[in-house]
Amino acid sequence: MGVEHGIQALCTALGEPRATWYRQQKPPRAAQQLRRSHRRLSDVEEANVLGTLNSEAFRDVAPAEVVATLLDLGRYLCSERTMYRILERCGQTTIRWQAAPRLYTAPELLATRPNQVWSWDITKLKGPRKWTYYYLYVILDIFSRYVVAWMIADRERAELAKMLIAEACLEQDIQPNDLTVHADNGPAMTAQPVAQLMANLGVTKSHTRPYCSNDNPFSESAFKTLKYRPGFPERFESALEARVFCRDFIGWYNNEHRHSGIAMLTPAMVHYQRHEAVLQQRADVLVQAFQEHPERFVRGVPRVQAVPNEVWINKPPSHLPIVVAKPENILSHSY
Repeated sequence: MGVEHGIQALCTALGEPRATWYRQQKPPRAAQQLRRSHRRLSDVEEANVLGTLNSEAFRDVAPAEVVATLLDLGRYLCSERTMYRILERCGQTTIRWQAAPRLYTAPELLATRPNQVWSWDITKLKGPRKWTYYYLYVILDIFSRYVVAWMIADRERAELAKMLIAEACLEQDIQPNDLTVHADNGPAMTAQPVAQLMANLGVTKSHTRPYCSNDNPFSESAFKTLKYRPGFPERFESALEARVFCRDFIGWYNNEHRHSGIAMLTPAMVHYQRHEAVLQQRADVLVQAFQEHPERFVRGVPRVQAVPNEVWINKPPSHLPIVVAKPENILSHSY
């Protein structure tokens, strides 16, 4: 019986696309793959190309550079695109010249008293004109939040940071192996003069992970308090104006600012161990208030908030053993 209708009419009657019928007439994909192009390299040639790409000379080199280098040596194996096809079939198409990403460990620093861990950083203060800045260096104690040293400069310089740290250690009577100084990875923080100074003083240095401001929270918080302070100008007209403003701010921050992280005490009270008397006075006042009007205190005598016994940068999870991080070896010398 002859065909009375065309393919399109039959596909329409069956409700199937015409492309489906044509696709079914092609041989299976596996059979197609068995048909090797006459232009394709032989198995021996492909193995030779792969061996060359993975050789000592070319294992970290991009295929384009391999082709050019071989041409300079008077050799031609295949095109750059063919090299990529061979690498793709072998699962080697990642970036060949890039080292594996470095894994950084979060710094874990513990302070149980003043002058045990310091945090320092540098922030920009806008100058009188666009693209002009003054640089505020601040070193603070993370246990007491007390600013132990600060400075205004016209640039970031390792020598200035070295001088500031040395003066702070001398003023606070820091002994070898007693202090860790934590900072980010800025040029002034990682400079060799600063590292050598800390080694000479017997001070451990610690650094944040790259692009992780949470590793230096105390310095960042202090700078935010500065820049959100009423009266903080949009720009400083001179270095002298910046110094006067920061001098007043640091005096207020150390001696008047009630910090929520240290039981609403001032940093100076905690840093110089005057807080116990202040907390006892608060407790006495609350006891007196309770005795005068006990009906107003349904839970009994109010308790005074205590200063935390420990302050962490990146406290480990509670189920892990608590170990104070020692980022680098210390060279102990007296100064």
